[in-house]
Formats: sequence, C-alpha cells, structure tokens
Amino acid sequence: MGTATGQRRADSAIQIEKWMRMYRQMLAVRLFEERVNELYTRALMPGLAHLYIGEEAVAVGVCEALRPEDFITSTHRGHGHCLAKGASPDRMFAELLGKEAGYCRGKGGSMHIADPDTGNLGANAIVAGSAGIATGAAFSAKRLHTSAVAVCFFGEGALGQGLVYEVMNLAQLWKLPVIYVCENNLYTEYTHYLETTAGTITARAAAFGLATDEVDGQDVRAVHEAAVRLIERARKGEGPAFLLCNTYRYRGHHVGDINREYYRSKHEEQRWTAERDPIRNLGAWLTTQGLADQGLLDRIASEVGSEIAKALEFALAAPYPSVDEAGNNVYA
Repeated sequence: MGTATGQRRADSAIQIEKWMRMYRQMLAVRLFEERVNELYTRALMPGLAHLYIGEEAVAVGVCEALRPEDFITSTHRGHGHCLAKGASPDRMFAELLGKEAGYCRGKGGSMHIADPDTGNLGANAIVAGSAGIATGAAFSAKRLHTSAVAVCFFGEGALGQGLVYEVMNLAQLWKLPVIYVCENNLYTEYTHYLETTAGTITARAAAFGLATDEVDGQDVRAVHEAAVRLIERARKGEGPAFLLCNTYRYRGHHVGDINREYYRSKHEEQRWTAERDPIRNLGAWLTTQGLADQGLLDRIASEVGSEIAKALEFALAAPYPSVDEAGNNVYA
C-alpha cells in the first residue's frame, strides 16, 4: 500500500510539473511575440512577422508530447513552434534582427528559422511548403528504424494545396510516423475559412485512412492529451494521424494588419481574448485544482518576462554578420 501511494504521489508531482512547465512555455511564447510586435512598430526589425499570439496552446501542447529526437516543421507563423520545441529566445530574436548569432546567422529571418539540434527542420514561408519535409523526415525515421516521430504544423489555408493530400496519401500507404497538425485560426489571411474550405476538414484526412481527432485549440490540456495518444500511436508503427486544433489569432495576419474590421469584428476578437485565452484558462484551472496560487503564477510571469527581456537585450547588442558571410550556407 505504501509503495502504491508513493508512486501515485510521484506521478501526481510529475503531472503538476508538466502543467506548470506548459504554463511557463505558453507565457514565454506570448511575451516573445509581444516583443516582436514592439520591434516592428519601433522599426527595429527588417520585414514583417506573423504573430502566434492566441494560438500558444497548440504548439506547446503538441511539443510537450515530443521527445528531443523528434522532428517538427513549421509555417510563416512559426515562432511559437520553434520556441515550444526548444529554441532559445535570444537566438530567435537575433535571427529576426538579422544578427550573426541567429539560428540561420541572420539570413532566414522570421519565416525561415530552423534548428536541427532541437529537431526543428524549419519554418516555411510557402503555404504547405513543409508538408513534404515532415513526411520525408518520417520516411527517414522508418527506414533507419529509429523511434522518431515528425509533426507537421500548418494552417487551414494549406488545405487548398495539393501537396498536403499527396503526402497524406503516401504517409498512410507506407504507415509513416507523422502527425499533421492543422491550426484552424478561422481566417485564411483575410477570408473566413468557410468561404474557402468545403466539407468537413477532418473528413479530408479520414478519406486516406488517417486516424483523426479534433480538439479545442485553446485548451492546452485537450491538445496535449490528443497529441500524446496520436504520437505514441505513430511511434508504435500504427501510421500517420491528423489533428485539427480550432484556435484563433488575436492579432492580424501579420504585424502590419492593424485595422481588421473589414474582415472580422472587434466583438469577435474581444470575445475570444476574454473568454478563450489559453494562458488565462490554464492558470484558472491550476488555481481551481489547488495546484498553484495567483502568487506563484505572478512570480512565473515576472521570471519569464525577465528572461525574454534579457534575450532581447542580447539580440539588440549582437553584431551583424560580415559582408563576407553573404554567400555562405545559402542553397538553392
């Protein structure tokens, strides 16, 4: 009895640690993105960025279920995926600012960050552009008899690209360990997805025989539970899966998309931010369950804020690459 009780307590402690880690990680993504927006508005960052604010539960919920040796591919809205898979905020900021210390030595910018050391095979500015890369990584894992799984993040706009269906077809035929995670944030740039996407989204993947699931993308616990099940299924050789996460981007399509009332109302935005915020809702659950109090959550917010501020300071002070670097590590 004593041994069983001790094991239950140990398991409970591990679960609490996991939820607190996810809370911290979602907050880190949120604060990182808010600083990115400041960099743009202060004209310190070249180009544009597509903020992940509001969608943090998807990246964190899924990546928490992955191992370091597992792979992800990302999108033009990819900072959250990169951070959730283990990227360091200081090198992320450096990349956005075109600094030599960035993950791609300042040449990739916001939409092309990659970090093979953490299994991040790269963000991609081409809609659905990374679907083949993730599927190829899964093919490699199977041929090499490793236990690695690949996760392909993409938005609902990618469902209009034929490549998605080509790779799902092959993944199912070859039983590849790949999970296609569709982040439906309702808008394909400035058009509601119901005006561009016919039928039921999960039915498209089910037609190929993939295991499918649909979750509330604002609930990190629901995302994580589904991700654990589908990832372990793929790891055991049972084939690919499709996970639809219904979510919402709080900001515009990109940082310059400020006046959005011509395609969505302020009331809609306010309702999502007030009622469906993934960070606030996880914090409320933690306090309701007695796993944390507001004082602890405030301390975490302060610690994460300091970490993000120091990371930005590092990037702002970091040097730009020399002119001699221009042609190095560039492939076509």
